[in-house]
Amino acid sequence: MNKEWSELNKQMQTQLKKKDTFEDGIDSLIELRNEIWDVIASFKRDLKKDDFNAIPFLKAEGLHNKTIAYSLWHVFRIEDIVAHDLVKGDEEVFFKKGYDKKIGSPIITTGNELFQNDIADFSKQLDLKELYAYISDVKKSSEKILKELTYEDLKRKIPAEKKEYLKSLRVVSEDESAVWLIDYWCDKDIRGLIQMPFSRHWIMHTEACLRIKSKIIK
Repeated sequence: MNKEWSELNKQMQTQLKKKDTFEDGIDSLIELRNEIWDVIASFKRDLKKDDFNAIPFLKAEGLHNKTIAYSLWHVFRIEDIVAHDLVKGDEEVFFKKGYDKKIGSPIITTGNELFQNDIADFSKQLDLKELYAYISDVKKSSEKILKELTYEDLKRKIPAEKKEYLKSLRVVSEDESAVWLIDYWCDKDIRGLIQMPFSRHWIMHTEACLRIKSKIIK
């Protein structure tokens, strides 16, 4: 794991534990996300469209056996779902701003159910410009939600009825490779969700994307 990101993530987690450093913790979280975002933005500058669809580590074990396009979709669909359906309780950016129509995706889910060549085929269908517009909007909306949180909110558990609500939205596939996400999220409190997916999830997938990029561009 990137040492700077790892240290900032640890600092953020420590700061969130105390009421008098809670706001500093949110600031550290935003700083971490901004640093990772700079890398995510660099992919658009440095890579060609076909590079976003490449799977140079198709048979490998690990998050780098995806495409960069898929990884961006996956990270920000999850964040959109968690931030709006679970934390805020309002409409996802994906539907509110019409990205379900604009991006060209054949799915509205997190993509956990896709594997190998399915991921490549999926990636080719995405409008890259609209994908980047979507993930930028998700970042902004999530950070607005994060800044509105109070220290007391951190211990707030996700209501049990949210599990059935998520199932009704069909934003998580019923496939066994994906459906576990509903229990995973809904069994956490807000502090747990800040770690996954708002921080560590970004780190994991962005580092995987950097590994893909290094293989594509030599």
